[in-house]
Amino acid sequence: MIIRIKVAIFLFSFLSAEVYDGMTLFSAYSDDPDEDEHYTRLIDNDENIIHSWTHDRGAASMSYLLKDSTLIYPYRIENPSMCNGGVGGGISLYNWNGDILWNYEFSDDRYQHHHDIQPMPNGNILVLLWERHTATQGEDTEFYGGEGRGWSEMGRQEVQNPLNQMWSEAIFEIEMVGSDEINIVWEWHLWDHVIQDIDPDLPNYGVISEHPELMDINWGEVGDFDGMCGPQGDWIHFNAIDYNESLNQIALSSRHNSEIYIIDHSTTTEEAATHAGGNSHMGGDLLYRWGNPQVYGQGTSDDQQLDAQHGVNWIPAGSPGEGNLILFNNFVNGEWQSAVYELSTPLNGSNTYDLNSNSTYGPEEPIWMYIGDFFAWIQSGAFRLPNGNTIITVATAARIFEVSGEPPSIIWDYDFDGGQMIARCQKYASDYLFPYYSLGDVNFDQMITVADVLMIADMIYGYGYNTTPPADVNHDGFVNISDVASLVQILLGL
Repeated sequence: MIIRIKVAIFLFSFLSAEVYDGMTLFSAYSDDPDEDEHYTRLIDNDENIIHSWTHDRGAASMSYLLKDSTLIYPYRIENPSMCNGGVGGGISLYNWNGDILWNYEFSDDRYQHHHDIQPMPNGNILVLLWERHTATQGEDTEFYGGEGRGWSEMGRQEVQNPLNQMWSEAIFEIEMVGSDEINIVWEWHLWDHVIQDIDPDLPNYGVISEHPELMDINWGEVGDFDGMCGPQGDWIHFNAIDYNESLNQIALSSRHNSEIYIIDHSTTTEEAATHAGGNSHMGGDLLYRWGNPQVYGQGTSDDQQLDAQHGVNWIPAGSPGEGNLILFNNFVNGEWQSAVYELSTPLNGSNTYDLNSNSTYGPEEPIWMYIGDFFAWIQSGAFRLPNGNTIITVATAARIFEVSGEPPSIIWDYDFDGGQMIARCQKYASDYLFPYYSLGDVNFDQMITVADVLMIADMIYGYGYNTTPPADVNHDGFVNISDVASLVQILLGL
């Protein structure tokens, strides 16, 4: 239910100085995506609802609020072509009033969107996709790579599902076109970067331990008989994606491998399918990986530091720890205990990452860790805030809290009581939301009309709209009848 707030969203100065002065965005969803109503909420530090969007389908991961007040929402479609935990399929763009401006679904015989997306500074979106592979692929198939690129033809020995399929991973960078179309401007396929040490007659044969830039196609199981929707062929299970504009690199998280990865985005699509090109001169190969070195033939289970982690992202410029990675490690030492890790990566001047003398990637351990009374076996995440605080989401508990200080302690704690989950949340600065608004343009249609007057009246009387900065026409920090009078005067030219 929408709650009216009396203070404009840009005035939070009365709050505790320790809590970051901002607005928290989250999408609540249940295990049943067919429920009649799902929603995304933007709340202040007093847990008042600044705004709410409703959705017909449940969220696949977290939503993203853009600076023009539009919302990008990844959601779970009704009949996905591939289905496992984190399945999505659809992406919608909403305006502030809840109207869908653009919508697209990725779900066909070849690809299925799942989990996360990442809006980019250029307006495009990075999309995580499962990519279906059969054991053998003829030249007429629509499967990626075509003839000779089936999983058995690439050196995989067996799969663990009755579908006889292997779902690899792909990333598309898409441009939104019109109201329901896309333009694919860049692609990356994990299938181009796999290695095997079984069949020397295949072109991807090699020594696993000598090629950390490649993925061992025989590592781990592939799918099972009884996934979320029945038999499934999920192999790597990426669950998060992030983009670093200054490096032009992409960070990824694999639950099944208990590893995080970094790849080069400066390549062309053609270079991304090779082992050369881009700023790194490594094409689409893995630039960096961390968490479980036994996946690339180094170390043992004793060297594993991550377990089913989620939500990897770079700490942004201007925040303490900028350039480091932060993530939510779902299981610590195999126990039902979660933690948040901050990592300093061994980035060098060549836009690549140095290996240790034992051919593993550092660091030896996280440079910062928060562990407390919280646990989630799926989803969840953490973000570093500009004031140095860290905001953490515990998905299965639908809990969001903010920690500060050293040692860290909880200074803000929000328990959502809607009986749903929250994959991850983000917190935006209080002045982030409407940097380009005009006073009086309450509905953001770039015009001031009677419709704006009526919307302010609805805000005042709690008829479905919450107060926003352009509604505070007289700059007094409140939205009330005086703002209606001020706007009427503007309309009359007084």
